[in-house]
This record gives sequence, C-alpha cells and structure tokens, in this order.
Amino acid sequence: MLTLNLMPSSPIIALSTQTTLFNNIHENPSRKPGSHVPKAAAASEYNPEGEAEAVEVAAKSKAKTLQLALVFGFWYFQNVVFNIYNKKALNVFPFPWLLASFQLFACSIWMFVLWSLKLQPCPKITKPFIVALLGPALFHTIGPISACVSFSKVAVSFSHVIKSSEPVFSVVFSSFLGDTYPLKVWLSIVPIVLGCSLAAITEVSFNFEGLWGALISNVGFVLRNIYSKRSLQNFKEVNGLNLYGSISIISLLYLFPVAVIVEGSQWALDEISPLTFSVGNTIKRIVVIVSTVLVFRNPVQPLNALGSGIAILGTFLYSQATAKKKSTGGEKKS
Repeated sequence: MLTLNLMPSSPIIALSTQTTLFNNIHENPSRKPGSHVPKAAAASEYNPEGEAEAVEVAAKSKAKTLQLALVFGFWYFQNVVFNIYNKKALNVFPFPWLLASFQLFACSIWMFVLWSLKLQPCPKITKPFIVALLGPALFHTIGPISACVSFSKVAVSFSHVIKSSEPVFSVVFSSFLGDTYPLKVWLSIVPIVLGCSLAAITEVSFNFEGLWGALISNVGFVLRNIYSKRSLQNFKEVNGLNLYGSISIISLLYLFPVAVIVEGSQWALDEISPLTFSVGNTIKRIVVIVSTVLVFRNPVQPLNALGSGIAILGTFLYSQATAKKKSTGGEKKS
C-alpha cells in the first residue's frame, strides 16, 4: 500500500516544481533557471556592518604599521647620532670611564625630570626592589663602560661588528643556566663567529683593548638581561622605562667612584701645565710642613726655618727650570 501511494505522487511533485520555476522565470525573464537564489541567502551575502568592521581593522593595522616605522626610524636616528657624537667626544675627551659616568648621570637627571613633572609614574621604591636591582645594575655598569673603552680604541664600525656577536653570548650563558636550544640556533651563530673573526683579522684600526672592550660589553648586557628576568619577576608592574632608569641610577653609583679613581687624577693632571703643577707641589710642601709643626708642636729654630725655606725655594726653581726645558724641547720637535 505504501508503494502504491508514493509512486503516483512523484510525477506530481516534479510537475509542481517545474510549475513554480516557470512562474519565477515568468516574473523575472532576465533570470536564468540556474540563477535562482533565495532572498535570505542573498541578504546574508551583503553585510554592511561586517564590511565597515573590516575597513576599520585595516585602517588600524596601517596606523600601527606607520607608528612602528616611526618608532624604529627615530630609534635608529638617535642611535646613529649618539654613536657619532660619542666617538667625537672621546676624541676630544679621551676618558671613557668618566664619559660613561656622565652618560649615566644624564640618564638619571632625565628620569628625575620625568618623575618630577609626572610625565612618567614614579615606581614604588622598596628594599626588595632595590635589592633586586643590584645585580642587573652591576652588569649594566659593565656594558656601557666597556663599550666606551672599545669606542675610544678602535673604529665605531668595528666595535659594532664585534657587538653584533651578542646572540652568541646569550645562547652560551643561557645554556649554562639550564636553557636548551635546538640545533638550528647553534648553527645560526656559526656565521656570526666567522664574520666577527674575519672582521677582526682584516680591521685596519685593530686593537686588543678595543676588541676586549666590545666583547666584555656583550657579556655585561647579556648577563644584565638574563639576571633581570630572574631577579625582577616579582616586579612586573614596573614598566620598561622606569626599570631602565632605576638601573641606570644605581649603575651611576657603582661607576662614578671607580671612574674618579681610574681617570680622575689623570684628567686633572692633563689639564694642569707643568709649571702650574710645580708651583702647586711647592705650596703643598709648605702647607704640610707648617701643619705638622703646629699639630705636633715641634720646636723650630730660626736657622732651621731658614734652611727649610731655602730648600723649598731651590726645589721650586728646579721644577720651573725642568718644566721650561720640556716645553722648549717639545716646541723644537714639533
């Protein structure tokens, strides 16, 4: 019975379908039979809101790309200017330790200005935070001073070629501390080592002190980055600028006393002529003699005082004579 009821209905269903299709074509003769699309499907294909959202996303992507390009361009420009004037400053003022101290001092002043004007939120200074900064600041101190020493001894281009080997030190030190790297990473640092070696061999201005300065600078910056990740995990609320400024301030406290010891006296003596130095040395002896006589109350006879004065005067005249001889000899050579 079921079969008898279904069989006759099949031609009727087909005929009904063809009639409906004919009526649709009759209503719109330009439409082909295979081009009939339901209204709901056609409406779903065109979505003004989705199209506007896509345009907005594309505009934001372009703006972000432009912003990133400007940031990188400004970063490159500043770095080029810094390296050029850093080398010029070292040519005029050949004291890399003191120059690195002045750079850290300028960075510290700049951070205090930002914090004072509330252009940058001041970080919360606590004892654990300062303790966590001591290690990274020490390595941060090693980085700039070693770079300045390198710049003062060799060409800036050669220093940066050597400093490009920083990934090698990063992989090596991180591996010692337990990190693992795939074989591709180890193979990728081989060209770096070969390139730096070739540059060192063929460098005209090659100097071992400049080479070691660039290498030690890499070590300092790599250890700073590694140590920062480990010691500052509990201070993620501190942004990058505040972190860099805080590290620079502590680095200044590390470096400046050492710079004064290493180069302070040399800088002062270089600015003093031999004649001025001889006068100062003579006055120093008089001051020391008088001070010790007053403090220890040593009895001084008139003849003793006269003899001391004559001896000091003779030392002064000798210093002047030798200073003039050196200056005369230098002028003849030039």
